[in-house]
Amino acid sequence: MTAPFFSPSFQNELEQLLIWRRDVRHFRTTPVPTPVLDELLETACLAPSVGLSEPWRFVLVNDSRRRDAIRQNFMRSNTQELEGRDGKDAQRYARLKLAGLDEAPHHIAVFCETHPQQGRGLGRATMPQTTTWSAVMAIHTFWLAATAHGIGVGWVSILNPQEAHAALSVEPKWQFLAYLCVGYPEQHANTPELERRGWEQRNPARRRWIQR
Repeated sequence: MTAPFFSPSFQNELEQLLIWRRDVRHFRTTPVPTPVLDELLETACLAPSVGLSEPWRFVLVNDSRRRDAIRQNFMRSNTQELEGRDGKDAQRYARLKLAGLDEAPHHIAVFCETHPQQGRGLGRATMPQTTTWSAVMAIHTFWLAATAHGIGVGWVSILNPQEAHAALSVEPKWQFLAYLCVGYPEQHANTPELERRGWEQRNPARRRWIQR
């Protein structure tokens, strides 16, 4: 089997894809066609997984009552987060838009089956958390594929995971990892919104190797 040649032009486009992959919080309400969503899931499943275990579980949340439960979860969690801050930090936090739950046409929850039969435990004996890492890789792959299609993804992490798990009525042993808002963004940007709003800046030290 001959491996494909990835040209310098493709390499540049790949870098641009990574640059333009943003955490989106402002969505248009236009739904993404079902075949496109299905294609994104297929691409996500190309992610690497320990022992070929494929531990990710993508759940499309369409039920309005479940969506509302997640929304209420976010509001409570966000209020608690704000109450834990003070001064200018609290003021900056309060001005941030931290979720697109109301506008995003699609909600996708991602879980990890931490001890799947598939893969027969290969590579997990000393580092069982690798199933979780594998599922996160699938989320990132989904995110990149969505960006390539002009679709935005927002990861809502300000949630109580136990409450989110209960609201979605999935397998009890699945680990809740992410709640994603998915849809066409109102606008595209090549820098993080948190950077544009002055919350945080990239650290140049992270671009240097740590030598040992």
